[in-house]
Amino acid sequence: MDEGYRDRSAFIKGAKDIAKEVKRQAGKKVGRHVDRMSDEYTKRSYTRFEEDDDDDYPVQAQDGSYYRSNSRANDDDDAAHSDSTEGHDEDDEIYEGEYQGIPRQDSSAGKADGQAAGAARVQQRDLAQYEGERRKDQEELAQQYETILQECGHGRFQWTLYFVLGLALMADGVEIFVVGFVLPSAEKDMCLSEPNKGMLGLIVYLGMMVGAFVWGGLADRIGRRQTLLISLSINSVFAFFSSFVQGYSSFLFCRLLSGVGIGGSIPIVFSYYSEFLAQEKRGEHLSWLCMFWMIGGIYASAMAWAIIPHYGWSFQMGSAYQFHSWRVFVLVCAFPAVAAIAALNTMPESPRFFLENGKHDEAWMILKQVHDTNMRAKGYPERVFSVTNIKTVKQLDELVDMGDDTTAWHQRWKLKLINLFHQVWSNFLTVFNPEYRRVTYMMMAVWFSMSFSYYGLTVWFPDMIKYLQKQEYNSRTKVFIKQKVEHMTFNFTLENQIHRQGEYFNTKFLNLKMKSMVFEDSLFEECYFEDITSTNTFFKNCTFIATLFYNTDLFKYRLINSRLLNSTFLHNKEGCLLDFNDENNAYMIYFVSFLGTLAVLPGNIVSALLMDKIGRLRMLAGSSVISCISCFFLSFGNSESAMIALLCLFGGISIASWNALDVLTVELYPSDKRTTAFGFLNALCKLAAVLGISIFQSFVGITKAVPILFASGALAAGSFLALKLPETRGQQSCCVHPGVLMLSHVRRFVQSSSAVVSSTRHSSAHHMDSATTRPVESSIRTKLTDAFTPEHLEVMNESHMHAVPPGSESHFKVLVVSSRFDGLSMLQRHRLVNETLKDELRTSIHALSIQAKTPQQWSSDPSLAKSPPCLGGSKHDRMVADKLKSGDSGSS
Repeated sequence: MDEGYRDRSAFIKGAKDIAKEVKRQAGKKVGRHVDRMSDEYTKRSYTRFEEDDDDDYPVQAQDGSYYRSNSRANDDDDAAHSDSTEGHDEDDEIYEGEYQGIPRQDSSAGKADGQAAGAARVQQRDLAQYEGERRKDQEELAQQYETILQECGHGRFQWTLYFVLGLALMADGVEIFVVGFVLPSAEKDMCLSEPNKGMLGLIVYLGMMVGAFVWGGLADRIGRRQTLLISLSINSVFAFFSSFVQGYSSFLFCRLLSGVGIGGSIPIVFSYYSEFLAQEKRGEHLSWLCMFWMIGGIYASAMAWAIIPHYGWSFQMGSAYQFHSWRVFVLVCAFPAVAAIAALNTMPESPRFFLENGKHDEAWMILKQVHDTNMRAKGYPERVFSVTNIKTVKQLDELVDMGDDTTAWHQRWKLKLINLFHQVWSNFLTVFNPEYRRVTYMMMAVWFSMSFSYYGLTVWFPDMIKYLQKQEYNSRTKVFIKQKVEHMTFNFTLENQIHRQGEYFNTKFLNLKMKSMVFEDSLFEECYFEDITSTNTFFKNCTFIATLFYNTDLFKYRLINSRLLNSTFLHNKEGCLLDFNDENNAYMIYFVSFLGTLAVLPGNIVSALLMDKIGRLRMLAGSSVISCISCFFLSFGNSESAMIALLCLFGGISIASWNALDVLTVELYPSDKRTTAFGFLNALCKLAAVLGISIFQSFVGITKAVPILFASGALAAGSFLALKLPETRGQQSCCVHPGVLMLSHVRRFVQSSSAVVSSTRHSSAHHMDSATTRPVESSIRTKLTDAFTPEHLEVMNESHMHAVPPGSESHFKVLVVSSRFDGLSMLQRHRLVNETLKDELRTSIHALSIQAKTPQQWSSDPSLAKSPPCLGGSKHDRMVADKLKSGDSGSS
């Protein structure tokens, strides 16, 4: 054993291997080695562990070897040999009890309980310490990461990623519209009943709800890029299959899994893109990214308009397999996801994700790639990425039982999946920890209310338009009563007619289409029906005598309470055929969806331009209030054109709320919980969508008052709760505790007011005595004033916060608000200040905290960040002592 642990790395590696081996062998050793637990090996192992104290750990000797500091290091060779082999039998197997503190046979139960309780307390204390260290690392990383993004700049790399992720978001927008566009055709192709049609319309939302939760949680564990690739691949594969399957159940299953795949798009795309954006550009560019959802809706509408009504784009193999034009449309709608997969393979993983998981080198390479790509595009290829070391977050070492070499591969995969599930679930539960609980509950309420009203109304609008069209169509229905027809042949289209108490004798219906035809209490005697295609056609309480049906789709379910006497059905058409007379209605549906989607363009532009100027909360609450007011105009929608106009108005206003909500969700949670929280909230959004659609559809044709009250009430509640959320504008990317954010807007006003009052009241007195009593501070103030002509300047001596003698001038914080900083990155601003104060930094100042802002940034966020705490190292720094001595001699 002494030979195996000659250096520290080998010792640590061996200890970890032993711990993993113990974990692995635990299950299979319990039954087989129960008798061996009490043998001499285990006793001696436990005794040695119990008697050793802190001095038993290896100490490095002068010759580089390790030894134990007590008498055990001086034992004879036999004892050493015994120690090196203890815990191993002839088969070189490790006992389950070794290194786990299993009590000896003479130990009492009370002592065991006490040791277990002590171990639990130690573990709880260690876990709390780990969480504190991890939170501190995350805050330091967030501050440094923001500075690095400033140095990398915003350019070609971000715009390339913008279009790549835009394709993924476009695929999500397409998925929402696919089923709605194909439903009028698919219901006839698959003979769908009303319940089946409703389930087909809701199945996509159910799939997206599951997908958002699953993929959002996985993205925080295995990476944004990898998870997005998996989810888009699942969407593409099952979207492709859904265009070929024939049965309703198989089509429903494929669309469900396609929705599960695309469900991860929104939470991952926004989180992924935000981690390449600096704070000052995040709100604007995330809002621009939302435009691709609109582009997806326009693409789906245009493709449906161009493909579905062209019934010649179809083929069939007998009556068992039919491939109509709507299936071509489903296939074409998978193209954005396929294109996103191809483009995403050229992009790197989020460096923030790597840093959160302790992968420094991978993150550094990606950030260097971002910097170099942007600098080359801007014409500065000579600029070097100056960052050499980036803070990484402390990781928790976990022992995971993955089986041994004899374990089957499927069992190892099962263990991996179970472990991954536990990690995802535990990360999800942290979203409800005390520090995030209030924000999470409020975000849940806002997401639910917004989704309930938005999706409910957006589906209710087209249904109302269809209802109004149906009302207008029914108003043109022709009614024939007691009509007698003998020896006549019908070979033309019959549409929108009602025949009551008619008599038809020796009448032929040949090669015609029946649309919205109803025959009530009529008699058909010696009639002949051949090559009939029907839609919404029924025979109620009719009698058929000696009648022949040849190659028709007049199935018995169309004969309601009718009698058949000596009548025959030959070669009935199988399946349901498309309605060839619905072309005008189809074009109208696609056109309305196209207008409704295009109407969100102004809202997207306005929200992108104002998101970083007025803030997320004002954008969210203001847009929700205006949307709430617009709901009351629905009572005036008594015509088709009026409903289309109101649909466009509501969509254009409400999109700003969604953009603000997406940005707010990204910024409220730390990066290691970001996609998990976003995915959960997006899943809740889809659940609210299902409820809203189901409730609002039930009132179509009954009343408008209930949908209007539901929608306006939900929007009003959402806008009220939105004002209670913390404003994230001007904050670094999720590095500030949500509880601190809740007080930021109050503190911002207090700080701005006190800064103005103090600068006005004490400016003259301060300058009079600073030159004599505080020479370094006076020099700093004078040089910064001459160099930048600041609109606001604060110089604070924080030496009292550090381990230096009283009255020292070694640690300063400066706040400079100047128009000279316009267009400059954070790093460039700091370099200007450092250059201005280079003499003081070389002779007197040990540490300088710089905050350089433009007048616009100061007016929108007049806050002053807190300086980092003293690490206690300056009192041992010889350079500080030399500077203090020179400063004292200079001042004296």
